[in-house]
Order: sequence, then C-alpha cells, then structure tokens
Amino acid sequence: MESPDYLKGEHLVTGLTEQELYSRLADLPRPHYPFPDLTNPKMEELAQEYYRWIDEDYAFHSEQARTRHKRHRLTDLAARAFPFLTLAELRPVARYASSGAMMDDYFDRCSHDEMSAIRERIMALLTGDDDEPPHDLGIYRQFHQLRQDAIACGMPMHLYENFIVAINQMLTGFQDEKRYIALNRPAPLPVFLTIRECTSGGAPFAKYLCMQKDFRTLPDTVLEHPAILRMHALSSRIIGWHNDIVSLPKELSRRGDVINLVITLRHEHNVSLTEAYMMALKFHDNDLKELITLTDNLPDFSQWQDRAVEYAHTIGIMLQGVYSWHTKNSLRYVPGSYVEPEYISQEFRWKC
Repeated sequence: MESPDYLKGEHLVTGLTEQELYSRLADLPRPHYPFPDLTNPKMEELAQEYYRWIDEDYAFHSEQARTRHKRHRLTDLAARAFPFLTLAELRPVARYASSGAMMDDYFDRCSHDEMSAIRERIMALLTGDDDEPPHDLGIYRQFHQLRQDAIACGMPMHLYENFIVAINQMLTGFQDEKRYIALNRPAPLPVFLTIRECTSGGAPFAKYLCMQKDFRTLPDTVLEHPAILRMHALSSRIIGWHNDIVSLPKELSRRGDVINLVITLRHEHNVSLTEAYMMALKFHDNDLKELITLTDNLPDFSQWQDRAVEYAHTIGIMLQGVYSWHTKNSLRYVPGSYVEPEYISQEFRWKC
C-alpha cells in the first residue's frame, strides 16, 4: 500500500523503527514547567494495590500485556498529580487513570459503535444506574469499584458528579476518534482539538483536584467560575500536548495512531516533521502562558481568596506531576514497551 499522504514530505518517517524515531527527535526541545515536582508518600503502597488489580481484574489481557502494564505503573500518574491525597482519596482517581489507559490500549481498534456501547456501560456503573458488580470483563469491575471508593472516601456527591461527567467526555472523545483511526488519517485541526481536549484525560484530573486538602469546601462560585473552568480546560489541553510530544515516536511507527497534535499539524500545514513538532510545542507553550496568567490574576473570591489561590497553584503541581510521570517515572513511552490492542472488533476495518 502506498504511504498515506500525511506521511509524505521533506522528512519521510515511514519505514523508521520506533527506536530510530526516538533518536531522531531526542535533541528537539521539550516542554518545561515552573511548578513544584512532588510525589504522594503513598505512591508505592498504591502501586502494590495496582498490581493486584491487574492480577485480579485483567485476566482477559494477555500475559505480555499485563506484564507491560505493571511496568507502566499507571497509578504513579495519580500519585504524582495529587501529592496531598490520602490513600483512600487516591483510589478513585488512580482507578480512573489506570483503567482508562488500559481500556484505551485494549479497545484501541474497536469501532465507533462498539466504543459508544462501552461508554454507556461504564457510565451506568459510575452513576449507579447499574449497581450490580460486573461478572464479565474485569475492567468494568474497576469502574464499579471506583464509585464505591469515591463514596468510601467521602467525596461530596456534587463533586463526584462533575468528575464522572468529565470521564464521560473522555470516553466520548475515544468514541469519536475511532473513525479517524480506522481511516488512518488525521482529523481536521478544529475537530482534532475538540477530540484531544477530551481524550487527554486531563479534565477528570482537574475535576478531582478539589479532593486535596480542604478544597472540597470551596463553593461553586469558585470551582465553577469561568476563570477556573478555563484553567481546567487549559490543563487538559496541556496534558494532551505534552503527551503527544512524548509519545510521538511510538505513534509515528504505528498504523492508525493519528490522534496526535504533531501529526495533525504536519498534515494540516504540509510541513516537515520538525516544523510540525515546533508548532505543537508553541501550542503547548501558549496554553501554559495563558494558564500562568490566569493563576496570577484570579478574580476576587472574597473570603475564599486565599484558598482559591492555593487551589489554583495545585493545577500547576498536577501538570508537573503528569509530565514527570511521562518523562521520569513511566516505562510506557520507551521502544518496545507499548501494549498492542487485543480486542477483536466485529466491525472495525482498516479503510484504505
């Protein structure tokens, strides 16, 4: 088959191994954050629970997939992003982070309609509309248990509802990206931007931030203020952009991995790989600049001001934590470590 149009140009990357792509991109600048780099003291204890979750609920994965997911230590993502949570408070967001990533790996080649059905099943478990512990794929048991953990740690119901609305948006993004994966072609940039803000997974993290310290007592006049909501959106975008930069070699070397800012910009503007990479980094840096400006110029929240300022600063700590997991802590984005999709779709077909 002829190389896709979006891979043609000055820097033809087709045919390079993942290792060669990592080497080619290694000297390009990377994102940088001016925020504290912290870890939750319960990180190792949480990781031991994560290993048990995989052993107990992911038997439908191959042994190789389970082994690689253990090496990825996906719960460290939550432990770095939320350094101030107790172990009980960490469990819901850690189950979300680990199960969301493993689900994305497993169902990567499912169809739009199949992903829609998966989303509806997960949301029924998260809302409690389906309150029976699942007895099929263990990934559904993880989402059922997420709800029980959130109740057990005392998460206020209105904050939990905001959290799972954001999870639903992420799953909707997974659903909507499937047709572009099947076509092996990037989405138009405006479509991509909408999808990627959801699929980065950053919005549920932003909604869960209020569980740290005493931020859950902040009223909706703070947590739902347009400035704070814009900061949530920016943090979700920024996580997507730095993930796309870190994961680029893996995604360039795999057919169908087209939901990536660099790949989209290269296709949209017909530029070299390096030029598209630098454009993506500018996207990231512009969003980061806006986030910092909003953090430094919060509205007047009256008696809630000091707590709102501290809350806003934890958004930066969250971003740094997610990026540190990507670059320091995880073996997910190194050559040969990716978990291949194992779900056998009844509908999905490559479109040539």
